[in-house]
Amino acid sequence: MLNVPLPANEAERQQALDRLELLDTPADPYLDTLTRLAHDLFQVKTALVTLVDRDRQWFKSRQGLDVAETPRSLSYCSHAVLRDEPLIVEDSQVDERFAGTELARGTPDVRFYAGWPLHDADGLPLGTLCLADPKPRLFGSQERCQLRDLAYLTENYLHLQHCSQQANDLRDALSREQRKGMLDPLTQLWNRAGLLHFLPQEQATAERNQLRLGVIYCDLDHFKQVNDRHGHDGGDHVLWESARRMSSAVRPQDVVTRNGGEEFVILTQVHDDQELLQIAERIRLAIASQPMLLEHAQLQQTISLGCTLLGPGESSVDALKRADQALYRAKHGGRNRSEIAPSSH
Repeated sequence: MLNVPLPANEAERQQALDRLELLDTPADPYLDTLTRLAHDLFQVKTALVTLVDRDRQWFKSRQGLDVAETPRSLSYCSHAVLRDEPLIVEDSQVDERFAGTELARGTPDVRFYAGWPLHDADGLPLGTLCLADPKPRLFGSQERCQLRDLAYLTENYLHLQHCSQQANDLRDALSREQRKGMLDPLTQLWNRAGLLHFLPQEQATAERNQLRLGVIYCDLDHFKQVNDRHGHDGGDHVLWESARRMSSAVRPQDVVTRNGGEEFVILTQVHDDQELLQIAERIRLAIASQPMLLEHAQLQQTISLGCTLLGPGESSVDALKRADQALYRAKHGGRNRSEIAPSSH
């Protein structure tokens, strides 16, 4: 039961959010770039693109937060959507609107909050681009203008995404409930069920386009040591950051999945094995080129990759086995490298 007031047009607003088909979809490298920019620009712990759903707020993009959603009842973003105007809370413990409320008591790590509403093409509020920090702070007029400009870029990108063919294909292929079951909550990538769903579709599309479907198996090197030295929170951050880097290294039409643990599988339509190997190398360099920033440490992470092309009419299971064997060779060849297995032709 929600204990936060609802907008007068809540039914219409929720319908608009549902029509956009953004809830429970994979992370987006463009939006992750915007939230990362907001995180660094304002020097806050958390920056989010938040969509306010029926009983939750779901994060389409997030920096500094490990969970994919939180209850709507404990949500400053719900109040920004309710008022349909920017909401600035410089210190929740003394703010006359929230001091002493369940919201302030239940979110002690959010002393500071700044949220700018995001709207659909008809002006209905869907959620916010928001900042949060456990320390109170002043938020002046220049910072408000900067947050407004970033929200403008975010909002218009969401409009463009809604109109894209990729969004139309996603709507036609999967219901919202199906998407929820195929999305990995930590990395916001498709999970193994998503991989198995998209494999035959991508293979058929590649054949129609007179291309080859490439499979890239990826495994983070020495990942057990990450958990041993930095705890599972550190390991989760490395998985999350690795997912972001992989998604940024490939093309928008490529399918990036988390197969389980520290293992990822990428589906990509290419002309030949050399193009496939180039994509694998882009992924490898995206992981290895910059250290990952943990809460109290920097970590130089690497990844090993094995890849292959599906042969005409070949079983995807056989192709996955070949890519996995190539990954095994990459591991035993010294790690931090890409290996390609011959296709079955």
